[in-house]
Amino acid sequence: MGDPGAARPTAVVLRPLGLGDLLTGVPAIRAVRAAVPGHRLVLATTEALRPLAELIDAVDEVLPARELEPLDWAGPPPELAVDLHGKGPASHAIVAAVHPGRLLTFASPGYPGPTWYPGEHEVRRWCRLVSEGLGVEADPDALDLAVPPVPAPVTGASVVHPGAAYPGRRWPPDRFAAVARHLADAGHDVRITGGPAEVELARAVASAAGLPDDAVLAGRTTSTELAAVVAAARLVVCGDTGVAHLATAYRRPSVVLFGPVSPELWGPPPRPQHVVLWHGDGTGDPWGTELDPALAAITVDEVTAAVDALPTPGD
Repeated sequence: MGDPGAARPTAVVLRPLGLGDLLTGVPAIRAVRAAVPGHRLVLATTEALRPLAELIDAVDEVLPARELEPLDWAGPPPELAVDLHGKGPASHAIVAAVHPGRLLTFASPGYPGPTWYPGEHEVRRWCRLVSEGLGVEADPDALDLAVPPVPAPVTGASVVHPGAAYPGRRWPPDRFAAVARHLADAGHDVRITGGPAEVELARAVASAAGLPDDAVLAGRTTSTELAAVVAAARLVVCGDTGVAHLATAYRRPSVVLFGPVSPELWGPPPRPQHVVLWHGDGTGDPWGTELDPALAAITVDEVTAAVDALPTPGD
């Protein structure tokens, strides 16, 4: 018996970037689904993000992809291809190479499309691309993600995530430790999260905060288990990282510390459970090798005050 979905037209969406990029693209992906509800929607993203990409209800299939590398597209040409990767020919050419019936990109030489505005919020930018290009409404607040189908290693934890991709975005470990100690003293079950490369950082924070060894979850969770921890968290404290976007996706109370990059570009939606701390002017280097001055300007007292003022889940 044949596959009943085999004859469906296909739409492919390109988004092979980091966790935060994937999650900020969710509203636009949902808008593509709304524009072509009968299509099989294939999301081209990194293999590492597959488990989380599969939690997006609009996605039918995940195609492993690498940043700015040709897609391993084996089927017939898709009816629609959408570049949610970048603004120029380097990424446009990747989706054009699968020879779609329709191609949606931002305007660049050789590629007609909507205009790219540099200061636009990441979520709204991609929503606008789909809205203008496909004539469908796109809701920038449609950021929710399905809860992973795995048990959370811990529920009700106050998550402190001290890591970040670049040193310029990493608030000092001793300050994270002071916040973690404040939470623990207030009776919170504090857990320190991070990836495999952040285990030593997480251990240092936990030790300085006086937390036991089992408070460190860094290096001990898969991406889906980390998502499950955040989905069941009491609150989250972190920098401008993918974990901040997970807190948004699961509507968990969060305090997010912004440094080089303005929250006007990457910040959470205006909800009472998400608090942003920011003292910058948007001129910092997000790939910097030294702590960004705007991030350094955020004090422990500011963070603990913001944490204490967060609404209790269920409020």
